[in-house]
Amino acid sequence: MTRPIRVLSLYEGFFAGGARILHSDVVAGLSRDGVQQHHVLSLTSAARRDASVQHAADDTRFRRLREAGVTIDTFDRVAGDSPVTPADFTPAELHRAAGLISDADVVLSLKEQPLSLIVALQRHGLLADRPLAACLHRSDPAHSGPALGWLAESAASGAVSATIACAESTSDAYARAGVSAGTAWVIDNGIDTRRFRPGTRAERRRIRAGLGIPESAPVVLLAARFDAMKDPGLFLRSVVRHARRSPATHYVVCGSGMTRANPAFAALLRESGVGHDIALHALGLREDMPELYRVADVVALTSAFGEASPLCLVEGAASGAVPVTTDVGDAARVVEGFGLVTARDADAVAEAWGDALALRPALRAAALAARGRLDRRRMIDEYRDAIMGLLVVERLAA
Repeated sequence: MTRPIRVLSLYEGFFAGGARILHSDVVAGLSRDGVQQHHVLSLTSAARRDASVQHAADDTRFRRLREAGVTIDTFDRVAGDSPVTPADFTPAELHRAAGLISDADVVLSLKEQPLSLIVALQRHGLLADRPLAACLHRSDPAHSGPALGWLAESAASGAVSATIACAESTSDAYARAGVSAGTAWVIDNGIDTRRFRPGTRAERRRIRAGLGIPESAPVVLLAARFDAMKDPGLFLRSVVRHARRSPATHYVVCGSGMTRANPAFAALLRESGVGHDIALHALGLREDMPELYRVADVVALTSAFGEASPLCLVEGAASGAVPVTTDVGDAARVVEGFGLVTARDADAVAEAWGDALALRPALRAAALAARGRLDRRRMIDEYRDAIMGLLVVERLAA
């Protein structure tokens, strides 16, 4: 094939989330090397999150893809609490999607939600025969709602010819849920270690001053959206217990809905017992995550379910913070050698944070030594190989 390989990625929408960050990094990286030509179709042009509407064109991932030369098409829809179902698509949307898939050599679906489009195209006889891989990022398929059924149906029919999971736990969980595609790859997450790096003393002093955090105060950071999956209640209860032992510690929470302006978050603060004597900074959705990681001593994850290979753990570690996580998905494997794993209990979490702060010099050194294997260039290379593998399998089948 003398021309670039044409790859179409299907997104449910553009809004904050680790899977979108990761997939957009892959698409932008592969697009820049000139061997592949990437195109994105988003099933929505905006998303309703935390009582506000976020437009795709304002999203950081959207802008970075455009800057990398990736063409983006969107349907005029708003992503809400429920995914777009196969019955929701208009004839015009189906014909537009059918044309884009026909023009592609390979199709990637970011998670299983966009596969409602594939099911709809199949049911209308409009789906071109193209190798299609579902890129999976959960360790609990049951929480995918109807999207798991769309994935299972598409895999059973052969429309989905492969899966690419970001963790062994993800691949195993979908196999147990009855998803059987022809090929199953596991590609560990990677990050941009040029962006996620330790801060200089001057940088840390400046960032902390901007947040109102003393230069010498310990900092525990939770980077997560306000969602039951992330269990912010466990984090806040752990804050109360840890603050009794280490009252000088500052606690930073950031992510969609993680703000006192969110009534549900404010109520959870009260229920958890977080008083005004505890230095908790609720920053909401932020676009300066590399800076926040640089001032953190501990990057926490208190998730209850759903995680596969959490990006926050490696982003924090590459920036010099010690990851402390509950045992979800591949998190324990991800932080092995430079982080700690804790039970899902507030006293246990608080104790683990204390241990991480005490052991920070050694764990920080181990985390920084692991930066090479955390880098996204390895991940992008493996995705390039997987896309080539999809084409090879398609040709052999023909």
